[in-house]
Amino acid sequence: MVRLAKAIVKVIVLEYGRIELLRRLSDPYWFQALGNVLGFDWHSSGVTTVVTGALREALGGGELGVVVCGGKGRKALETPREVVAAAEKLGLPEFKIRELVRASRLTAKVDNAALQDGYTIYHHAMVVTEEGAWAVIQQGMNEGVKLARRYHWLSEGLESFVREPHAAIVGERREEAVLNMVALESEGARKASVDLAKEGPRRVARLLAEAQGMATLDAWLGGGAPTPRVKYLRMPWRVNWDALKRVYEIQPSSYEELLLVRGVGPSTVRALALISSLIYGEEVSWRDPVKYSFAFGGKDGVPYPVRIDEMERALALLEESIRMAEVEERERLETLRRLRIFVDKVGVRGVD
Repeated sequence: MVRLAKAIVKVIVLEYGRIELLRRLSDPYWFQALGNVLGFDWHSSGVTTVVTGALREALGGGELGVVVCGGKGRKALETPREVVAAAEKLGLPEFKIRELVRASRLTAKVDNAALQDGYTIYHHAMVVTEEGAWAVIQQGMNEGVKLARRYHWLSEGLESFVREPHAAIVGERREEAVLNMVALESEGARKASVDLAKEGPRRVARLLAEAQGMATLDAWLGGGAPTPRVKYLRMPWRVNWDALKRVYEIQPSSYEELLLVRGVGPSTVRALALISSLIYGEEVSWRDPVKYSFAFGGKDGVPYPVRIDEMERALALLEESIRMAEVEERERLETLRRLRIFVDKVGVRGVD
């Protein structure tokens, strides 16, 4: 697997360049196909760890100008340190190394805290090139249902880590209630969260105390209900007050900086999001941004049997869309043909 992975990567880098390799790794379907080519089970969550592990070993020397850092479990925690070592090996300047470490920390923090979908990140790998470009591939596990989902990030075109930042998120099902603080719709709640946190832990505590006697935060998060409907809630005291104290001392200027404060985790993010909604009226998004890796099921029943009726409806919609596009194209060509005839008859000067 390692030898084949190295050969494939080398061909891509030589033919198309290193950024194209990152683009492909950030495409979940290409990544899945690479796992198939390397001989791993197509429907296993282990494809993420195995493929990144093979790439990590294949590219370890850095001779292609690409290095894979991090991995599963303890390796994921060591990613920032490995990024520094890899970047130094690739000859990147100090400011670029700081950017890479920040990107590694932020991508992990977003998918663990700002996007609360029930999947805890246990695998975090960062692919770095000698130009300073990067891609992140991480995976989370929902222990309750024994399902995983994979998160892809790409530095190219990334304008914000907290505003629709993912290249893709793929999984086997869509969750009903996901606190999505990186959705476009959560922009106001993000700003309100930063303003609130900067006011200090005492202010937060007072607002939480005012919310006593209402529903729990877990109920607000969904609690198994089809959709979160309750807006006025009782807040449990599961907030990292030391982290909020550090936030107050640092006075972050953005939601990204807020997430980077040590100790700001899922509970603190939920608390600030709740108060942003309760006090400031800034609604948050409950939209799950996942894309299905198996749209209609599989013929072997994994993750579920093929749903022929859904496939037929989707096919009918696609065929109708194609038919309409073809009609529009024929009409456009006919219009151009008539215009050409008109120009030929009256001449360009006449048209002017």
